Amino acid sequence: MPEHEISPFLHFAEHRLQEVALVFMAVAYTLRIRWLLGFKPAGDRQPPTGLSNATKGALHSLANIAMPWAMESYRRNPLLYAQFVVFHLAVAVAILQSFLIPYAPGVMANAAIVRLFQVMLGAAVAIGIYRIVRRLADPYMRALSSPDDYFSLTLLTVWFIFAVLAAPNSTTAGEGALVTYFLMTAFFLIYVPFSKISHYLYYPFTRYYLG
Repeated sequence: MPEHEISPFLHFAEHRLQEVALVFMAVAYTLRIRWLLGFKPAGDRQPPTGLSNATKGALHSLANIAMPWAMESYRRNPLLYAQFVVFHLAVAVAILQSFLIPYAPGVMANAAIVRLFQVMLGAAVAIGIYRIVRRLADPYMRALSSPDDYFSLTLLTVWFIFAVLAAPNSTTAGEGALVTYFLMTAFFLIYVPFSKISHYLYYPFTRYYLG
């Protein structure tokens, strides 16, 4: 969709606001990584067995995310792992879409791509709702959940809904869906470094240390 067909506020939300939020996120993550690098992995506390290899251990631990058979919860319930994969792929799709709409609108003019994005994001909406209900209904999940867990999961689910609506990149029915999607995207860029959603930043560090 040509830029001259959108309002100044939507143009601001798609461009300048996202750019400022991205810079803020980059600075926050740079400071966080600098802090994380101050920690050093401890030495192995058990006597050497002749089979230990720190490098292989670290690599195996890092690859654990792609080995559901190595985790009992996923091994016992493969559907949980499928949900995990779809939900996180949808996050990547929603982020990618936030760049394609303003900077490569021609890609989002392809009906097949729009439909693929909407199917993936729609599946994530269903998973998000299921996860919210599960946290509320399961006494063990409820005991382990913090307010940030509920807030982040609910906000992600709503974000996915607006990502589905924004995918066609059309203002025929108004700019509400696009504006809301980009405002929420900017909010996430600023909020994520201070929430549990930033667990992906810690993953390589914790896995290296554990491995």
